[in-house]
Amino acid sequence: MSAPLRYAAFSDDPRGGNPAGVVLDARGLDAARMLAIAAELGYSETAFASPRDAAGAYDVRYFAPAREVPFCGHATIATAVALAERDGADTLTFHTPAGTVPVATSVDGGAISATLTSVAPAVEPAPAALLDAALDALRWRREQLDPALAPRIAFAGARHLILAAATRARLAALDYDVPALTAAMLAHDLTTVDLVYRADATTFHARNPFPVGGVVEDPATGAAAAAFGAYLRTLGLVAPPVALTIHQGEDMGRPSLLRVLIDERPQIRVSGRAVPMS
Repeated sequence: MSAPLRYAAFSDDPRGGNPAGVVLDARGLDAARMLAIAAELGYSETAFASPRDAAGAYDVRYFAPAREVPFCGHATIATAVALAERDGADTLTFHTPAGTVPVATSVDGGAISATLTSVAPAVEPAPAALLDAALDALRWRREQLDPALAPRIAFAGARHLILAAATRARLAALDYDVPALTAAMLAHDLTTVDLVYRADATTFHARNPFPVGGVVEDPATGAAAAAFGAYLRTLGLVAPPVALTIHQGEDMGRPSLLRVLIDERPQIRVSGRAVPMS
């Protein structure tokens, strides 16, 4: 096993972005040990990579402090950047519990960026019972939702409930019932609740409660961003090809920037930078 590294993903400033743990060689670690390391680090996720025989291919597992998750976007970006810093920029293949995720890394002006390509996404209606429970737990009222962005469950490696706020102020005032939201999420196999606000046609603000992972809120959520891209395309709210900008973490003091690339292929691409943390 290699020592855990610490990266801030979806930022070029270690004071912003979403902190992620990265273990570049997790061979010999079982799930219990991975969970213990993730809990000790305390970040929303830690990625554990085990190299395969093929060049650039890795088995990758993701652990939050409280549980394993099938896929994590920000830890994927952080791991890819860490590998590029060690081995040089290249195209990588991550074999995750959610499926195979290609990740391309590149260098621009000395900074390394990574672009992940999600597994095939899916979008489905949000059950009425889930919607009622989530709104109650969030202390939101139905009239505070954006009527143009209907609630849905979206998947691009993990399942997220998408709820759109009608105002930026509603999104900023996040104060939820942790046990109640956790119970609703567990009942519907959700990884986060993706709360969004549409600033314009291609610019969004997001917040992601993640109580099922033992984290109140995620400062940048690549898996949810990919799922949200699929949601927008499925509902006809964007016309591919299109690039989206998602601002997240601002209300937490950890500003993050995510780029979402949507075209005619089923998969969604998510891009961002990552930098080491001291």
